[in-house]
Amino acid sequence: MEKKEEPKLKKFIEGADNLSLGISIVVAILLGVGVGFWLKSIFENVIFLWVGVFWGISAAGLNIYRAYKKELMEFEEIAKNPRYKIKEEKDDN
Repeated sequence: MEKKEEPKLKKFIEGADNLSLGISIVVAILLGVGVGFWLKSIFENVIFLWVGVFWGISAAGLNIYRAYKKELMEFEEIAKNPRYKIKEEKDDN
């Protein structure tokens, strides 16, 4: 019986994926603020700055939600693994 060999960089890739969530949050907010400043300069109305900030924060929230769903699916896979099931004790009564 052969053991499946995991890729050598698997831990590095998983760590980079988790790190990318933080980076994507910052980038989403900065892009929203940038679009807001750009729209404010075009239309000369400060409300567009706040619209851009709202878009950026909403995009960051969406990134967090997607990461949450991904982690939830991974935890459900782990829960199905018999290795992590809680064993029931037998009563002799």
